[in-house]
Amino acid sequence: MIGLASVLLLLLIGRIAGIAGIVGGAFIFTTTENVPWRVAFIAGLILGAVAYRLLWGPLPIQLQAQGVILVIAGILVGIGTRVGSGCTSGHGVCGVARRSKRSLTATLTFMAVAMVTVYLIRHVIV
Repeated sequence: MIGLASVLLLLLIGRIAGIAGIVGGAFIFTTTENVPWRVAFIAGLILGAVAYRLLWGPLPIQLQAQGVILVIAGILVGIGTRVGSGCTSGHGVCGVARRSKRSLTATLTFMAVAMVTVYLIRHVIV
């Protein structure tokens, strides 16, 4: 579904489906022509999750962290998307599919840092 949505967004309006950029652009009100499709895309993400829950019930999600750790993790991910000029959806799904060297490098970096982080948190720190 993510791939289909990404292809449709690119074919229909010529935009890359990077969620961080879409959400960020929805709150920049310097030009209004970009806001409606961004709001519609974000609403589709939310409504898709709601529809799934209504049709098939909740997913068995277990959080591995709570409270302050989740807030810190969210802030670090936000900083990473700004520093990396995009998020995993923009680089990993769309950029790699377009054979972007920059996106491939970013995606490999995301994955390597994630693996090291999980190892350190689960086997060294805790």
